[in-house]
Amino acid sequence: MDFSFSEKDEQFRMKVRDFFENEYPRAIVEKMASGASPAKEDYQTSERAMAAKGWLAVNWPKADGGTGWSANEKYIFDEELERAGALNVVPMGLLYVGPVIYTFGTEDQKKRFLPGILDSTIFWAQGYSEPGSGSDLASLQASAVADGGDYIVNGTKIWTSLGQHADWIFCLLRTSHEEKKQEGISFLLIDMKTPGITVQPIITIDGKHALNSIVFEDVRVPAANRIGEEGKGWHYANYLLGHERTSYAHVAGKRKQLADIRAVARARDLLSDPAFARKLGDLDTRLDALEITVLRTLSSVAEGGAPGNESSILKIIATELAQDITELGMEAFGFYALPAFPDSVAPGWAHNTALPAGAAPSVARYLGARAQSIYGGSNEIQKNIIAKRILGL
Repeated sequence: MDFSFSEKDEQFRMKVRDFFENEYPRAIVEKMASGASPAKEDYQTSERAMAAKGWLAVNWPKADGGTGWSANEKYIFDEELERAGALNVVPMGLLYVGPVIYTFGTEDQKKRFLPGILDSTIFWAQGYSEPGSGSDLASLQASAVADGGDYIVNGTKIWTSLGQHADWIFCLLRTSHEEKKQEGISFLLIDMKTPGITVQPIITIDGKHALNSIVFEDVRVPAANRIGEEGKGWHYANYLLGHERTSYAHVAGKRKQLADIRAVARARDLLSDPAFARKLGDLDTRLDALEITVLRTLSSVAEGGAPGNESSILKIIATELAQDITELGMEAFGFYALPAFPDSVAPGWAHNTALPAGAAPSVARYLGARAQSIYGGSNEIQKNIIAKRILGL
């Protein structure tokens, strides 16, 4: 689908494209294309390259160190980043906690925490989910008990993305027990070097270490690290989740995946198969619909609004589409995909037989996408939000 942009927008596109083709670190593009997991240094090298251009905090207000770009410019930047195969920014600092800090934090907190996010020297993790308290986030039990000018934190957070790299973590913690479980939750920033914190790796189905369980045992956190009022953490979390759920779309990245699938299908003469061609056409149509929905959301933000409950719609269609695209990618590679599974022993497969280019990354994307409809609030929870808050059912 062709969306119209102004001549000024297209000039901006060419400027961004030139950066990713000629200035952005090529080694990172090549590593991402291979399907390898990026290291902490890769994330920071990528982000510092964008920061050097003043292009890192794309969604932040200019007054807080952001670009001040229009909704169109932000959209174009994301398109070109993914078209180039560059590494997406780590969302925990730039997309999640940063906006919470500059919206609800004190001036001292802004001065203390925002610079480290803007120059990619401080790596953040998100401490929300708990064992037995995933999508039902309001039932969390990890506690922060006031003790003089500090809080004493105890409990466990789980499914913590890239927590093994984190310098700081932002957490939702129960500071009191109220009749309504959404109340009594506070939003705390915690230095990961604080005594009493243990990071336990979780190895996922794709054989990678991206998730963690983080245990807090009598961890002392200064009350000055609390964002906003005590007991109002649920309000700040909902603001953050609106930003989180709009970050799932990755329209340009999905278009690139579909183009790669077409190339593989053409090489294997699959486009003549009506069933395969129908699936590919269906994904094209659904991706157009996702793009329209993203642009509608961006239009609302451009007019001064914030991503609202409608972001739940984006979360559902983006993650289900991601899973279906990667599934078709597996179908395109067929039996070539089997040896690319972690620790795979494919019967009769000669170990010295080279896999087609793209087979291993396709498998990694397929396995990794299985979790997309669960994390960030499961799609079932998003449907409840749509029913109650949008449709009023």
